[in-house]
Amino acid sequence: MSDSRDIESGESARKRPKAIKRSGAFVIHIFTALGAGLALLALFEAVREHWANMFGWLGVALVVDALDGPMARRFDVAGLLPNWSGETLDLVVDFTTYVFVPAYAIAASGLFSDVVGAALGIAVSMSGALYFADRRMKAIDHHFRGFPTLWNAAAFYLFLLRPSPLVGASAVLLLVVATFLPIHVIHPVRVQRWRRVNLALVIAWGALVLVTLWRNFEVPGLVTAALIVIAAYMVASDAVWRVFVGSRVDA
Repeated sequence: MSDSRDIESGESARKRPKAIKRSGAFVIHIFTALGAGLALLALFEAVREHWANMFGWLGVALVVDALDGPMARRFDVAGLLPNWSGETLDLVVDFTTYVFVPAYAIAASGLFSDVVGAALGIAVSMSGALYFADRRMKAIDHHFRGFPTLWNAAAFYLFLLRPSPLVGASAVLLLVVATFLPIHVIHPVRVQRWRRVNLALVIAWGALVLVTLWRNFEVPGLVTAALIVIAAYMVASDAVWRVFVGSRVDA
């Protein structure tokens, strides 16, 4: 009897560390799911037309999205919880924060007529849904294929620059089309080339965005110019590299 109890006790002791690891892994899934709650808070602010607050919550969701992936890989969440798809969870949350809430903001921004705004919002939502279903959305070197549905950033620039309805609608439609074009856009965290430069620019961009939101989009021209330059770099740097250095092999 004593030997049997010792065996059961030993098995229990061996299982306990794995159970603790699984619990910790699920906490990371909960952290990812937090993004969906942040998207809802952003939508509440958008409905009230508190646009700076809306972008603030979307910014917090962006930080969560930047942290959860490295955490999941570091602690082998996929291996510990094979019945839970972190990839699917991430796509669901990202659609709400990168596409759905920004689509509403674009439609309700007041930059367009009701009909045009609704049409643009629908185009953003549909193209974003299709993009998230594309298994080829990332190249082997972690660049995004096509415009990576960063509609939270696109909407931010619309509110910052407040272009004419024609220019704004044209820009949105151009990005909708670019979603499906064979262009490459860097992932500032995972792309290795110029990674330190990319991360430094992301930090600078985040600081400038915070200043812009704090001042409710009333910022000096220098801040606006810096934000435009950083955005242009993120979108076009890979194309410039390929023109002047050479093509990259994709999978």
